[in-house]
Amino acid sequence: MPIIKRFLTPDDLGKSLRQDVADGLTAFPKTLPPKWFYDERGSELFEEITRLEEYYPTRRERAILTERATEIASVTGARTLLELGAGSGEKTRLLLDALSGTLETYVPVDVSGDFLASAADQIAAEYPGLRVQAVVADYERHLDQLPAGPRRLIAFLGGTIGNMEPAERVSFLGGLRASMGEDDALLIGADLVKEPQRLVRAYDDARGVTAEFNRNVLRVINRELAADFDVSRFEHVAVWDRERERIEMRLRSAQAQTVRVGALDLVVEFAAGEEMRTEISAKFRRESFEASVSSAGLGIDQWWTDTDRDFVLSLVRPSL
Repeated sequence: MPIIKRFLTPDDLGKSLRQDVADGLTAFPKTLPPKWFYDERGSELFEEITRLEEYYPTRRERAILTERATEIASVTGARTLLELGAGSGEKTRLLLDALSGTLETYVPVDVSGDFLASAADQIAAEYPGLRVQAVVADYERHLDQLPAGPRRLIAFLGGTIGNMEPAERVSFLGGLRASMGEDDALLIGADLVKEPQRLVRAYDDARGVTAEFNRNVLRVINRELAADFDVSRFEHVAVWDRERERIEMRLRSAQAQTVRVGALDLVVEFAAGEEMRTEISAKFRRESFEASVSSAGLGIDQWWTDTDRDFVLSLVRPSL
């Protein structure tokens, strides 16, 4: 049976949600953090997104892992695998299999407690000799409280590094660097710059699954904060910001409307056509990626891409 530690309680999550929604809905332009997509329904929708034809990042990252997992195991010799934002752990199994000769402990970290517990149970059943210690935490807030362990490989997959603003990214990587020992390594998945049309399609699929995923944040706020968002009055938008080389997901108000958030005693006005940002997803060139990690005291040790150079897995280590 896996061990489950909880640094995030339902009360903690509630307080964080109230603060984020209050701050985001009173800002200009309005924003909502993407972490609130991921209730149980949101996690299921994202898993569905990863299987869509338009959404290439998951396939490309899996292809790199399939090709390079043995090499990753060889160059790291990891005894502890700490995975940030673990989700279902589907790609993780490629690493677990490759590391079977040295790995002792797997530590999946995620904010979605029920989803994480289910995934951890499955991993523990499939790998009976492995110690599984799941952690319900916000890895940005609880970075210094995550379990230590000998010779760690910290996995940050899925391109999630691109969901942070540049300053936040460097701060987060700096926090990771501070927690790493000289034998530790960090494996980061990152999406690479490519044709804008392909990027937009990846975040605005023909079946509308990503649109449902995007609007799910409104359903979370309705349920948890007694809000009255009419979800049907918000349109999903994905745009390419050429200057900052990132995709932005937004929700566009289809008409002028008033929304009340009962738990916050907050009334919010939306103009017709007003857009509220819900996610950024930065795309990288090697030089921009290297600049981010080097600013945090890390250096690139390995740079593995798929054959189409759509995606990269980079192994980085503390700089001397």
